[in-house]
Amino acid sequence: MHNFHYKNGKLFCESIAVESLAQQAGTPLYVYSQKTLVENIRRLETAMAPVNPHLCYAVKANASLGILSLMAQLGIGFDVVSIGELKKVKQAGGKTEQCVFAGVGKTEEEINAALDLGIYAFNVESIPELERINRLAKKQDKKAPVAIRVNPNVDAKTHAKITTGTYENKFGIAFEEVASVYQKAHSKYKNIHLKGVQIHIGSQLTNVAPFAKAVKKMAPLVTQLRAEYGLEFFSIGGGLGIVYNQALESGSADWWHNEGKNYASPEKLAKALIPLLKPLTASGVKVLMEPGRFVVGNAGILVTRVEYIKQTGKKNFVIVDAAMNDLIRPALYESYHQIVPLKKSRTEKTFKADVVGPICESGDRFCQNREISEVKEGDLLAIMSAGAYGMTMASNYNGRPIPAEVLVNDKEADYLRIRESIQTSWRYEGIPGWLIPEEKTLPPNKRKRTPKNKKENI
Repeated sequence: MHNFHYKNGKLFCESIAVESLAQQAGTPLYVYSQKTLVENIRRLETAMAPVNPHLCYAVKANASLGILSLMAQLGIGFDVVSIGELKKVKQAGGKTEQCVFAGVGKTEEEINAALDLGIYAFNVESIPELERINRLAKKQDKKAPVAIRVNPNVDAKTHAKITTGTYENKFGIAFEEVASVYQKAHSKYKNIHLKGVQIHIGSQLTNVAPFAKAVKKMAPLVTQLRAEYGLEFFSIGGGLGIVYNQALESGSADWWHNEGKNYASPEKLAKALIPLLKPLTASGVKVLMEPGRFVVGNAGILVTRVEYIKQTGKKNFVIVDAAMNDLIRPALYESYHQIVPLKKSRTEKTFKADVVGPICESGDRFCQNREISEVKEGDLLAIMSAGAYGMTMASNYNGRPIPAEVLVNDKEADYLRIRESIQTSWRYEGIPGWLIPEEKTLPPNKRKRTPKNKKENI
């Protein structure tokens, strides 16, 4: 579901015209719909209700503090991949005891901090990591809760850069080795609490078949591990895809009619997985899910202004003020994002063009040779379905400040993030004292350092 629609020829987010937000906050600008976020969570909970899943929102999809606060108020947990994400969840009001900590490269500092904060479980990716967690937990005189991440060797049939469930990927422990790893952990690592087991086969899955294949393969192993070690939960990960080509007719709130015959949805996922999961929940196993993109992807848009229309004789280029530093997905993944005007033209004329940003790279484009609405300099466009992996992957490349973010709640709107100033973007940088002309002749202990909070010497 989403809550972006045209009304009297203008694009609205819930009850607010997006153009009015852009006029106040400037562009580029991320705009999110709170109603969409809540509806997506509730839709997933409702579809999977027969197995009563505990949802852990994948923070990496969108880590805006206000969105994390909303998730916390909805009562769900969090899937984090760094201590920075975990501490941000706590700052937003989330409960650390409802957080799972994933990722293949957890540092000693991160593990110690997560133990201090009392997380629900580590999703362990390797035997060396398991050994490190055991050693650090022993120093703290604690038992660390862990779930082994199993690599089930199931091809998710998604983009090569976001598939995670085959033996060609860096994630998890091979399915055939898992039973022996649990046995070793149980007998050797006395400061490990074997709390669960986890899988995650990839992102943006548009067919439920890979989910079903992975869960079906895992079910007997989960039953075995539950019997031998009393495991509490089975996490089936996340990865449910979204539709990137939405319906935006006036008053439309249901875009799933675009989905195609076999496109994944919470209801189709539930139909495939509930028969496989019910025997496990009947035996006392809790089901965890780690949704990210599904929750926030269609809840956000990136608003941008047309700067120039450039014609080369062979092609048309619509040059906008947003760039790959604001939304890198098209450059990184060749991903599709629908691009629509904030104001519909009365003639609804179209032309074929590339929509590109100002960064000095040919890959800085949002679409190529696409039929889009005819636009002119100064017009505003919305790059749809930008709520996931947009702001979290934004950067200051080419000296560009991070854009602003706004959350809409019916007729209200407020900043999640104010626009970064140019000066703020280099606030943690400094110039070595020997490069400052007026200080070159001074001895090192007399030179000033910038910024002032830097230590005098490394």
